[in-house]
Amino acid sequence: MTGTATGHLAVRLAETACVNGPFELPDGRVLDSYFDEYQMAADPHLLHDIAATMATLIPSDVEVLAGIELGGVPLVVTLSAVTGLPAAFLRRLPKRYGSKRQVEGPAVEGQRVALVDDVVRSGEQMLAMARMLRVAGAPVSDALCVLERPLGGRLLLDEHGITLRPLLTEADLLAGTSRAAS
Repeated sequence: MTGTATGHLAVRLAETACVNGPFELPDGRVLDSYFDEYQMAADPHLLHDIAATMATLIPSDVEVLAGIELGGVPLVVTLSAVTGLPAAFLRRLPKRYGSKRQVEGPAVEGQRVALVDDVVRSGEQMLAMARMLRVAGAPVSDALCVLERPLGGRLLLDEHGITLRPLLTEADLLAGTSRAAS
């Protein structure tokens, strides 16, 4: 993390969205604390400030931002509003009725897409979405998130040609928690 503005965001996020207590991950691992993205998304001022800061992480050649359901959706909408880049919305599974789409929003074929999500842990979900977009003809080489937890995600994404660009790492958030408590 760099910059005073990002340090202030770490404190605000720690105060708003850090919850102590056991939290079970999809793979069965249990964390001592977790990041409640819904608390972050529910605060319009914080969400805007996060998006404005995250906008600096977007490579200049990105043409579409793609938010992963559910945590990436408020972020991608706000990032789209801040940057003027179109937003696409990614479902984990294709819709079972209506359009039956997995990608909603603008056409992504041939467009350079950056993935957007709230937290990256193992990187499995980001990788699955990148693969789906690549099959749809969209080059994906960047992923943005608010928080990177050190559970192997960066390494997995890197092995598949995807650069992870987090706003904060878990260490940054822990430092923000310490500053918020003082």
